[in-house]
Amino acid sequence: MAHRTSARDVVNAIKDVDFPAGKDDLVQAAGRSGASQDVVKALRGIPAEQYANREEVARSVRVDPDSDLGTSPAQQAEQARAGGRPGQSQHLREVPKPPVEEELDR
Repeated sequence: MAHRTSARDVVNAIKDVDFPAGKDDLVQAAGRSGASQDVVKALRGIPAEQYANREEVARSVRVDPDSDLGTSPAQQAEQARAGGRPGQSQHLREVPKPPVEEELDR
């Protein structure tokens, strides 16, 4: 399935939301902000739960895996192995840097 939106687009669409917020609040806020249909559709696809902040929303919404997250292939592989919250997009799960990358950052 092709995703035509990015995490940044979703976050921009809900910039005026007061958190914590539920899925319905987020969808309504995106509609009021004039977000694209792709962004609204992506928000409709998230699990129906309370979100504490924009980061949690960005991690739960399905977007283009290459959109704007900057994860390395090693991090993507670790995300696939580690799993995450039910309904959370695989490419948005928290993942530590591989030891080789940590060593190179020093």
